[in-house]
Amino acid sequence: MNERDILRVAVRAADEKKAENIVALNMKGISLVADYFMICHGNSEKQVQAIAREIKEKAEEQQIPVKRLEGFDEAKWVLVDLGDVVVHVFHKDDRAYYNLERLWGDAPIEDVASDFVQ
Repeated sequence: MNERDILRVAVRAADEKKAENIVALNMKGISLVADYFMICHGNSEKQVQAIAREIKEKAEEQQIPVKRLEGFDEAKWVLVDLGDVVVHVFHKDDRAYYNLERLWGDAPIEDVASDFVQ
């Protein structure tokens, strides 16, 4: 499974739990950490946890190793490390505060809505 397939699994899982404003940043040539950063948010701690849990479960179903899952209990910023794709699931208020899209403003934004959401 390549990085685009992994991204597709993560986007669809987040969409199934009604994640909002799903964005994928193409980090190739910008970061050594991952090829893609996927960023989304939920409107409550419970929704943030549901999104992160769904991403983890769908990844495992597809035999995508989940290398790390951090921040789940606090549910303000959950990081799901899928290797070539790192998913950031924020609580709405925390997403605005950290503003990763601006921090990584030189990374091209991928159109995930038309390609990946069912």
